[in-house]
Amino acid sequence: QLQLVESGGGLVQPGGSLRLSCAASGFTLEHYAIGWFRQAPGKEREGVSLMDSDGKTLYSESVKGRFAIFRDNPKKMFYLQMNSLKPEDTAIYYCAAHYLEPPSTDDYDYWGQGTQVTVSS
Repeated sequence: QLQLVESGGGLVQPGGSLRLSCAASGFTLEHYAIGWFRQAPGKEREGVSLMDSDGKTLYSESVKGRFAIFRDNPKKMFYLQMNSLKPEDTAIYYCAAHYLEPPSTDDYDYWGQGTQVTVSS
C-alpha cells in the first residue's frame, strides 16, 4: 500500500522546537521529491519546504532560517525540524511526495494525513 504517515506534532511554547516525521511505504523514496505543507484555521494550505530528489531545498520566507527539511532514503523517512517556533506557525502540517521533481502546484502524488502543531504559551 502506497502511503505517507506523519508523526511528531503537538503543543509547544513559543521559541521551542519540534521535529515532524513522515514515513513512506510502498514506493522508493529516493526517486521522489518531498514537501511539507501547512494549513492554519481559516487559511489556505501553503507550502513550507520542499526537497527534490537531488537534495535541493526551498523554504517559504516565513520559515527560512528556522525550519529544515531532510530525508533518510534507506529508512524511507523524511523530516521537518522546526526551531524558534512562533504562534503563527500553528497549523495542521502535511507531508507529501511526488515522483522525481516537485510539481509547480501542490498536486503531489501522495499525502500524509496531517498532524497538528500548536504553538502557545
